[in-house]
Amino acid sequence: MSCVEKFGNTVEHTIGGFFHKVGLAVGNRPRLTILICFIVTALTGYGFTTWETENRQQKLWVPQDTLAQDETERYQNYFASNARFNSVILSAGSGGNVLTKESLVQAMEMHKEIETKVSLVEDKNYTLTDLCVKAGGSCASGFQGVCLCLVNSILKQWNYDVELLNSDTDFMTTLTNYGSKESLEAVLGNPTFDDNGNIVSAEAFTITYFLESNMEVVNGREEDPINEGWEETVFLSVAEGVDSKYSNINSDYISSRSFSDEFGGAITGDLLLVQISYVVAFLYLGANMGNVKCGTGSRWTMAFSALMVVILSTGAGFGVSSIFGFFFGPVHSLLPFILLGIGVDDAFVIVNAFNRERDGPRSKEDNEALTQRCARALARAGASITVTSLTDLVAFGISASSSLPALASFCAYASFGILFLWIFASTFFSATMVLDERRQRDNRRECLCCLTRKVPMEEDEDTGFEEGRVSRYFRNYHAPAILSIPGKFVTLLVFTGLLAFGIFGMLNLSVEDSQRSFIPDDSYLLEYFDAADKYYPSTGIELAIVFEGSSDIYASREALATLDERLAGKSTKAPYIAEPISDTAYTNIMAGFSSYLKTAGSNVNVTLGSDGWPATEAEFVTALTSYAGFGGAGSQYNRDFILSADAKSVDVVVVKSEYVRLTKQSGDKVIDDADSQIEAMDETRALVSSWTDLPQRFTYSEKFIGIESFKVIKKELFLNVGLAILAVAIIVFFTVASPMTSFLITINVAACIIEILGFMYALGIVIDSVSVINMVLAVGLSVDYSAHVGHCFMVKGGEDKNKRALEALADMGASVLNGAISTFLAVVVLLFSSSYVFRVLSTQFALTVGLGVLHGLVGLPVMLSVLGPKPFASAKDADASGKPTSTDKASDEELDA
Repeated sequence: MSCVEKFGNTVEHTIGGFFHKVGLAVGNRPRLTILICFIVTALTGYGFTTWETENRQQKLWVPQDTLAQDETERYQNYFASNARFNSVILSAGSGGNVLTKESLVQAMEMHKEIETKVSLVEDKNYTLTDLCVKAGGSCASGFQGVCLCLVNSILKQWNYDVELLNSDTDFMTTLTNYGSKESLEAVLGNPTFDDNGNIVSAEAFTITYFLESNMEVVNGREEDPINEGWEETVFLSVAEGVDSKYSNINSDYISSRSFSDEFGGAITGDLLLVQISYVVAFLYLGANMGNVKCGTGSRWTMAFSALMVVILSTGAGFGVSSIFGFFFGPVHSLLPFILLGIGVDDAFVIVNAFNRERDGPRSKEDNEALTQRCARALARAGASITVTSLTDLVAFGISASSSLPALASFCAYASFGILFLWIFASTFFSATMVLDERRQRDNRRECLCCLTRKVPMEEDEDTGFEEGRVSRYFRNYHAPAILSIPGKFVTLLVFTGLLAFGIFGMLNLSVEDSQRSFIPDDSYLLEYFDAADKYYPSTGIELAIVFEGSSDIYASREALATLDERLAGKSTKAPYIAEPISDTAYTNIMAGFSSYLKTAGSNVNVTLGSDGWPATEAEFVTALTSYAGFGGAGSQYNRDFILSADAKSVDVVVVKSEYVRLTKQSGDKVIDDADSQIEAMDETRALVSSWTDLPQRFTYSEKFIGIESFKVIKKELFLNVGLAILAVAIIVFFTVASPMTSFLITINVAACIIEILGFMYALGIVIDSVSVINMVLAVGLSVDYSAHVGHCFMVKGGEDKNKRALEALADMGASVLNGAISTFLAVVVLLFSSSYVFRVLSTQFALTVGLGVLHGLVGLPVMLSVLGPKPFASAKDADASGKPTSTDKASDEELDA
């Protein structure tokens, strides 16, 4: 016997002996075992006292300590109060031109309702003027009421006063005076102009309101109850009613709370589907573990026990994860489905082992005999569930070191959950199995187990284990077909084609910004984004360039004022910065101040030097403060600079720009172009860094945090999946204890993962936060199907590899197939979900189950029949019916040794 064979036999005997002892302990004291499992779960509940949740995207999907995070922190240190954004796009109700007197009047009436409507939050009344960002310059003239608020709209030409608009006899000329042609193009949707540059018509225009943010982080969730209350009861309420209330305008709208509302609503709305999935799993378990009709042979109680194992494991896993300091995020809601899939598979394997170890009528088994059967069954099933549980645990454990916090936390939760699944399946489920076997032996009812059935047990039909229909199918039809020479040829040919298809799709998978996909199909947000794409195809992500340096800013005043020259011509290629020709696309306090100094002349109460700027830094600060203060000519810039503590110099100046719209068509949808966004961010940073003649500077965009995750997520996908497969290979080697069998199992798992990636490409599933998590768990799930069959092949005796493969399929095929079908049925209902997370989960789950079973029950048996190694020394033959021969198992004494 070779060293490899000795090693394999030792590992098999050690694992089998351990579970034999566990089986004896469980079989002798099933009720105590169940009680201990409940106590353990209760003790882990301590972790919920330190339970932490996290919903902030920058803390979930962005690698920590990135440049974008540093830029964000620096920016927020200067401009801490980020504004909340509420915008409505108004278009003509009948299509066509929205710049009619009637449409503008109705838009003004809608605005007046938003301005004056009261929101009651925490027993206090709030209106727009109470909550808005105070900036000034929002009206053509006047600084009262809403004109003190930061509101962007063409309606400012009439100071948001409907009477001024109604009395304006030449309203189109007033509108043309809004600003340059470029400025009008920035705020109007698809405008047209005459030969003189006067506005003629437009299909849409926007009104945007900015609220002063009062956001606080509470338990990992960003909350701003006062502003959120106003947005819900005032802005969203009014915007939603525009189409029905006004005949000449239609509205598409968005607020700062919209995305969390819609995404959270989709998840909450699908909780019914979650419940249905568990009911479906319960029905399938009960129908396939035993007889459908309650009575002798039925196992509905065991179906409930299997679900209880999942529930206990989920609770204990969550508690321990919290004790170790891992947070709970939105995607963690997927964990019950993952644990359900793995737990159901283990339940079928244990039930199959219990069935096959029964060699006589139940009525002849006393408690001692049943205890011995429990020990032999666990010895038989223990190694198989250990292989799958340990590989799942390590696969997720490896990814717990991911640089993406949400993925790392999710995988840690999954690892602890799988650990408890393994423990409770071996103890709790086996204990309930013993009690259920006692019930059947005593002919007691299932639901009312204290009552004995009046109909006596049919002894003549209860002679021991007999293979079921599924096992007979594998023995008589499935295995002979695929293990024949033509069958092997066709099988290998088909799997080669699948692998080639998978490689092609994997190489063409791309990282995309799937933010819109998270929005339910019937959400008003999708209509808003569609309207934005239609009417404002050139409007893109906002960009801020922050300059620091006190006296350096005054010294570089002219260069800063002419910064537009450095940004011009960058719109058609990276960095894709929009041309600085409109007030919307480019805002520069230094440029505005320079123009003001040139036109104000002697009206400026400071001494101007020969260059047209204040002669000293002190006069520069005085003039700039007056210019950008409330009531000043440049009051719209009053939030774009920061003075030093002693107010003697300007410490910080921010220049605001934006990118062109970086989107692309994907099928029938418009999506953000992640590759172009990455290129734009990197090239912008390089461009700004090259301005060595200017004060110290850095870039900032709220979108950069998300773009940083695009840069690493593809690497994270292949790194984590690759490490998980490597971990699977190592664990399978030490648990299956056969290098060749371990190699073949690993090859099948790797091929399955590649094929899943190929189908992802074919189905249009992109690499994003959801699909990365699902691919990590796909490694864990797919290994189950192959590992069970591979291990079973090693415990089947004989020299004929074809026969051993056939016996492995007849023995384990039904359990693997039932586990796969129950997992599939549990998640198939989620295909009807309105939530992107659940739809992608169910699709990738279906791919994992389908391809995993295909490899486990077709590809691997064929490979084993050709390349499979010798069996373990403890392996013995089975007879043609699948019943073990008298020596087909190690004796209880050998296992206890």
